[in-house]
Amino acid sequence: MHEKTAIPGLLGLHGILYAVPISVPILLVGLSLLASLSPLCTFASFWQMKEWRWDRLREHMEREGLAVLFSKVRTALLVLALIALVFHLSSVQVILLSFLSLLAIFAASQFVLRRQPFPVWTSKAIVLTGTAIIFDLLLATALTLSTVEYSLAVLPFIQFAILAAAWALLFPLDRYLKRKTFRMARTVREQFPDLRVIGITGSVGKTTTKELIAHVLKDLHPLSTPAHVNSEMGVARWLISALREIEKNSTQPLIVEMGAYRSDEIAQLCRITQPLYGVVTFIGSQHLALFGSQEALIRAKGELLESLPATGKAFLNGDSELCLQMRNLCVSPVTVIGTGEHAEMMATEIEETKSGLRFRIGETHYGVPLHGTHNVANILLAISVGEEFGLRPEAIAEKLKTFSPLHRTFEVREERGVTILDDTHNASAASFQAAVTWADTQPFEHKVLLASGIIELGEENARTHREIGVLASGVFEKVYFLDKKSGALFGEGFGRRVDALTTNVAPLDSSSLLVCVGRMPPSIIQSLLP
Repeated sequence: MHEKTAIPGLLGLHGILYAVPISVPILLVGLSLLASLSPLCTFASFWQMKEWRWDRLREHMEREGLAVLFSKVRTALLVLALIALVFHLSSVQVILLSFLSLLAIFAASQFVLRRQPFPVWTSKAIVLTGTAIIFDLLLATALTLSTVEYSLAVLPFIQFAILAAAWALLFPLDRYLKRKTFRMARTVREQFPDLRVIGITGSVGKTTTKELIAHVLKDLHPLSTPAHVNSEMGVARWLISALREIEKNSTQPLIVEMGAYRSDEIAQLCRITQPLYGVVTFIGSQHLALFGSQEALIRAKGELLESLPATGKAFLNGDSELCLQMRNLCVSPVTVIGTGEHAEMMATEIEETKSGLRFRIGETHYGVPLHGTHNVANILLAISVGEEFGLRPEAIAEKLKTFSPLHRTFEVREERGVTILDDTHNASAASFQAAVTWADTQPFEHKVLLASGIIELGEENARTHREIGVLASGVFEKVYFLDKKSGALFGEGFGRRVDALTTNVAPLDSSSLLVCVGRMPPSIIQSLLP
């Protein structure tokens, strides 16, 4: 069976493919590897977006099922192969070769047509994916030389398990390297005792607040974590690199965005960075499925406040009731900002104009080219930190006039005559509600919502999507959801049909408003433009 042979028509249909003088085992292994490469890269890309975390992956699987693991085309081909086997339409070997050939052709087409998702090729992604490919090679070779070579048909469908096996094998090494990096980061940080570190956490608004504070403190030459860097490992690596560029006696501000999905992660970030100031932007329901309860989420975010020394200071968003509950965690002084009487720094006369937000604090007027009244709290936090660093309110107001809004974070722009609110950097219940509220105030005849759905809400998922649907019911004439389950829940509150986005959707009219919420490729937004 394994000698060199001519294979008559791989599809078993009398010469659709001509005979190929090649070793059958080599051909089987090669086809299996090529057929497996596409689903392996797809799953690696998806898992990397979940930061290679089992808890986030499990939550997604529980919410969405196994759809992410299997494509419709591959599943259809498997069904056809099974039918061919059941009805003995050809020999087992010819059916297997035909099936693997079709899978390999489909995989190759994904690469050639540039439809194949890839992970960002970090060192971790390269090592994990490379190890998985080695596993594939060994397993394909073993199956080909066994009496159950037909099991090769399953290999492209278990790439999630192959990648998980690679992750499990390398986990001890990964854990060791992480601990080593954390120790190195702490050692480096201790060599800069005069740095003034500002830690920022919250369910939403962390990145915007970080950029606002960096802009206000620009003349002090602050260092701040880059985009998408807020995890323990990301911050540790950045800190080691960033501190090489400054003097040991530097008093520069160091602004650190701190994200977390479970307890002790922010505490670990604080052990590494040693913050003097703590900023909490907003506490909502984001990642509630991972924390398990609102109380656990508050405790995890509160680790930043508990780490502050008595000589430091905390800044809390008083418009968030859950933020206010964290006040008793502080041994340091606390400044509460907001738009109500409870705030020690209060914004009044709030107005949203075409060019951004305007408001007043005491006798000082502020104009910031940032949209959404929910961002007033983020601006107030930046002003409060600026004053703590000795800046006068008038100087801060001048600086804020030149702030550049973040790309894809409540960004308002016009393309091809359509006004777009692009809030696709991330999505939370609070930011989704803010986008709907903002859209309701805009003077457009045609308003369309495009959303991907909010993830990691746990038991709050159904209620949250229904409530936002109710809020949006009088605002949008058309709604598209990328996630069908989230769209169905939203539709229950919206009271009208929520459509899936397909290729035959008519483009929007010029002068429409398109509100985009949640992570999605820019090409999807472009597909709706005239």
